[in-house]
Amino acid sequence: MVLGTLMGNVALFMLIAGAGLIIAEAFAPGAHFFVAGTGVFAAGLVGVVLEPVLPEPILLTLMAVVVLVTSVGTLYAYRELDLYGGKGKGQTSDSASLRGKSGRVVERVTTQSGEIKLDEGGFNPYYKARSFDGEIAEGEEVIVIDPGGGNVLTVEAMSEVQDEIDRELERDAQEKTTN
Repeated sequence: MVLGTLMGNVALFMLIAGAGLIIAEAFAPGAHFFVAGTGVFAAGLVGVVLEPVLPEPILLTLMAVVVLVTSVGTLYAYRELDLYGGKGKGQTSDSASLRGKSGRVVERVTTQSGEIKLDEGGFNPYYKARSFDGEIAEGEEVIVIDPGGGNVLTVEAMSEVQDEIDRELERDAQEKTTN
């Protein structure tokens, strides 16, 4: 009788503690508390419901299995749904990773000021920008040529970007016109 009451208290404690962890997730998002909280809550719920029916050793084993299975399942679901960007898609790890990213001008970019929105710029894709030379009009597509530490990006209009092949072709064309 004493053990049955103790078991009921443990299950009730787990139910309340699990609910508390789930609520704590609202204050510190990132799936840190939610994964453990769902496992503990589910085990507490199983314990409260099945305590009168199952013997204590079986119930304890079942509750342990429920904690593990529910926690692993919740973690798997979080990673698959990518609720907090767990796969890293759309996020940058450092300013150097911004080099070569493309975007659009949202506020005219000059050599001194402007703003762009990167196509894959992470949580906040808006960045202050300046042009390498000249002005770039609003709505024009740009590419980051210097991340500059991530605070102010140096960009160039896509229409003006040339690679080595384009430069060679241009030199050949100029040589042919001068000859």
